[in-house]
Amino acid sequence: MADTAVPLEAGAETAHRPGLLKRILFHNLPAKIAALPMMATVLVVFVGCTIWTVYYSFTNSKLLPTGKFVGFDQYERLFQTSRWNVSVTNLVAYGAMSLVFTLVIGFILAVLIDQKIRFESAFRTIMLYPFALSFIVTGLVWQWIMNPTLGLQGTLRNLGWSNFSFDWIANPRMVLFAMLIAGLWHGTGFCMVLMLAGLRGVDEEVWKAARVDGIPTWRTYVSIVIPMMRGVLITAIVILGSGIVRLYDLVVALTNGGPGISSEVPAKYVFNYMFSGGNIGQGLAAATMMLLTVLIIMVPWAYLEFGGKGKRT
Repeated sequence: MADTAVPLEAGAETAHRPGLLKRILFHNLPAKIAALPMMATVLVVFVGCTIWTVYYSFTNSKLLPTGKFVGFDQYERLFQTSRWNVSVTNLVAYGAMSLVFTLVIGFILAVLIDQKIRFESAFRTIMLYPFALSFIVTGLVWQWIMNPTLGLQGTLRNLGWSNFSFDWIANPRMVLFAMLIAGLWHGTGFCMVLMLAGLRGVDEEVWKAARVDGIPTWRTYVSIVIPMMRGVLITAIVILGSGIVRLYDLVVALTNGGPGISSEVPAKYVFNYMFSGGNIGQGLAAATMMLLTVLIIMVPWAYLEFGGKGKRT
């Protein structure tokens, strides 16, 4: 009896597999067919173009991608170029400040609005409005405001404050802070809305229990509420981080990389070498390094967030 049971179970499992496979393939078939164009787009545009970029970064292509294979020559030249090194330094400095200040200010604004204030909808709209504008518009607006001659400095000096100085976009030491102000004005409202959604998702019983236990409000936020908002925080960091890595249009509109190269960023370096400098190989090498940086950040996070859950359970 025991000897015949195993083949019967194995045979039943084998006979069951074709039916299971058929159900998997044909379940919700219209939705799968509708998703085919998007899947093709992902394979061709994203995966295909990524492979194309990495391949031609190892060539000496100039105006057209027709160069011969030169190994890591483009990468060696890349890290020997002062403009690229300055670009990376600027991006790291700007990215760290922008990420921290956007999260902190956005969270504080969300906490204030979450106090059931009057005209909440109006305040949310006002704070979120800058995010509806493109970075080009944001950069131009702040360029006018910070213009030493026509902007805030020139206006206040004409009114009698002759010693007032606000020439940050013309000052190599302060230009990153000028970019930071424009970036915060643009993105803080969006971060605030994300944080507010997370705060509204916290059960009211948590606040009641904290008040009964006599826990201070600030301690409730730090020790209870913020850990409960882990998913919202990760979403905000990923969205803000991706915007920082591809920072380009704000720089072009606000400073155009100046004064000198004091506000250059990697995306502008890539664009200049591919389209203005006529050196596709060098531009693609820089783009590949940007992609590698994103992967170094995202792959460990994705593994810890998704891959490690099965092992922990």
